[in-house]
Amino acid sequence: MTARWWHGLDDGRIQCDVCPRECRLRDGQRGFCFVRAREGDEMVLTTYGRSSGFCVDPIEKKPLAHFHPGTSVLSFGTAGCNLGCKFCQNWDMSKAREMDTLMDQASPELIASTAVDLGCQSVAFTYNDPVIFAEYAIDTAIACHDRGISSVAVTAGYVNPETRRDFFSVMDAANVDLKGFTEEFYEKVTGAKLRPVLDTLSYLATTDVWFEITTLLIPGYNDSDAEVHTMGKWVMSELGPDVPHHVTAFHPDWRMRDVPPTPASTLLRAREVLLDEGLHHVYTGNISHRLGEITYCSTCELALIERDRYELLRYRLTPDGCCPDCGTKLPGRYDAVPGHFGPHRIPVRLGRASVHHVK
Repeated sequence: MTARWWHGLDDGRIQCDVCPRECRLRDGQRGFCFVRAREGDEMVLTTYGRSSGFCVDPIEKKPLAHFHPGTSVLSFGTAGCNLGCKFCQNWDMSKAREMDTLMDQASPELIASTAVDLGCQSVAFTYNDPVIFAEYAIDTAIACHDRGISSVAVTAGYVNPETRRDFFSVMDAANVDLKGFTEEFYEKVTGAKLRPVLDTLSYLATTDVWFEITTLLIPGYNDSDAEVHTMGKWVMSELGPDVPHHVTAFHPDWRMRDVPPTPASTLLRAREVLLDEGLHHVYTGNISHRLGEITYCSTCELALIERDRYELLRYRLTPDGCCPDCGTKLPGRYDAVPGHFGPHRIPVRLGRASVHHVK
């Protein structure tokens, strides 16, 4: 389909305006993301209506700890990415160069109706970055809203202002990967820049979109106390203490297979650093550790939500999302009764009506 967010240049090329890369293309060329291409005198999105797969997940897996806990989300992605992370853990999708990796064809309306049929409260655009298939994601989010289904973006936040505004205008929640906190890390390890990501986070703080942050800590690259302190200071000053922050463990993958996995001690130390900076809700991911999975009241420190990875164990919030002891409102989006989806993973093939459960 014809893409949005591009314009012609005086030298005959056309420029993609989706992200800060601003790829300038001649006829037949593709952008860095590989899925936005020039055909004739227009830009097209080659992956509209095509997916690398669908799966029903717990919302906690996105990860979102403060957005309708315990509910299920229909997750999907396409192919390609506008970042070049050397540690990519979905490289088979995000680095795909063969369109036959896109197994499922699904219209926005079919995705929305499937979410309803499967009892999902949300649809998540994930696996690869949804800003590169923003037209498809936006149309799907609108179709979902028509059926009472929320929309969730899992993104690196590397997007230009106009596209950012249009994209997030139809999102109910987002998890933004803040991959590090130095320009050197972003340039050398992700092939991108830090500033546009910070701009996205600052923008989200002015909207009604519920958002949380994830930082994958890589040993020797972005896990120093100094960098985590600096990151925490920025979050506190620009976003405030109530944005949940997930620090997660790296495992060797893609082009960083020689780097060791992140020790649990690194995540726990980073959690303490961010808490010391004043953040109220810091979680650990890709490891199992009770302290890093509990949601506490920021006023009286009562354990409000206890988890075992993606499963809710105890849920003490009042129906209006408050601490039952002191009445403090817990930031986020909550239901009168939490969901009970649990840790399941359910692969789905749209159009084939086949669903099988995987614990």
